Order: sequence, then structure tokens, then C-alpha cells
Amino acid sequence: MSLFRKLFGKKDQNEEQIPNQERGKYMPEVKLPVDERFTINFKANGGKFLYCENMEEVKDSFNSILLENKWHEDKVFIIDERLSLLFNDFHLNSTRKISESSYFLSTCEYLISDDGSLLISSNQIAEKKLGELPEHFIVYATTSQLVENIGEGLKGIKEKSKATIPTNITTIKHFKADDDKDFLTYGSSAKNLYLLLLEDL
Repeated sequence: MSLFRKLFGKKDQNEEQIPNQERGKYMPEVKLPVDERFTINFKANGGKFLYCENMEEVKDSFNSILLENKWHEDKVFIIDERLSLLFNDFHLNSTRKISESSYFLSTCEYLISDDGSLLISSNQIAEKKLGELPEHFIVYATTSQLVENIGEGLKGIKEKSKATIPTNITTIKHFKADDDKDFLTYGSSAKNLYLLLLEDL
């Protein structure tokens, strides 16, 4: 059974479920596994999380998102053409003009466990600023992209891109509407974000 299934299944109240702030002075802090921490933090940021065990579930979840938002006939902004091939069954009406699109379909570099953010670069967004991109994101990622922190993600980008390190590296962290934002998120671009996460470990 995967850790994600455990996370969404029922748990008994035992010592490991006691929040760190309620634990005794001499009880060690429990550090949740990287996937559980990411899920909790990502959802706390306002992201919509869809865990998938195989590609069939990924496509079913993708179809549900399109139906929910009535996007089947709408144009989608895609930079990574591999996604057009991956979702070929949907005959996506892709465009390179942001102004024409209803949503952005993308991948990411890494999923950051510590704060529930997504690390992206010019591989996903070219040289666009987050504020220029559509309000609605659908991001396809895999569990092997989970890392502890941004430093680990940056190291991973450097290792896999030795020839040409991508530019425009940033994180997407706030997935709530503007009226839900507080002063700590002022100036950041909030996105309505769906994450299709495929179990590949």
C-alpha cells in the first residue's frame, strides 16, 4: 500500500498522530514522510490534489477537471508539447497565445515537501512571469519528483541539466483566490491549481 493511500485512509489515534505542538517537552518531533508532508502543505496552500496510481486514473481525473470547468472545447496554453502527446485522446485545442486560453497545462521540475510548493523553470513556462500565465493551472507530475526542500530541487535541476541549466526558476505556492490571500502572500500570483500526481515509485 502506498503512503498516499495510507494518508487518505482511516488512522488510529496513536502517538504519531499527536501534533508536535501538543507533544510533551521530551517527546521527539515526528517528521512525516516527504509525500505526506507535501500533500498536507499543498492542500493548506489551496491546491487541488488528485492522486493517481496509473495513467488511466490520470486521464480519468483530467477528464473530470475538464468537465467540472467546462473546458473540453476551450483552448489550452501548452509550452511542453509532450503533454499534447500524453493527453492525445482528448484532442486538446492548444494555443501559444495566453489571451486565447482558459487554462495552462504543464509539468513541473519538483514538488517541494517543506512548503507544498511546485518548483518550475523555463522548461515549463519559457520566460513568462507567473502573473502573465492563465489563472487556471493543471500540472502533471510524478511521485519521483518529490523532494524535501527547494535546495534539494535546485540541486536536482543542476544535476539533470548539466549542459544548459534552465532559467526563470521559481516556485508556485499560493493556490487561492485573491480574496483569500493575507498580507503574507501580497504580491504573489495566486493560481487555481490542480495537481495530477502519478505514483511512479
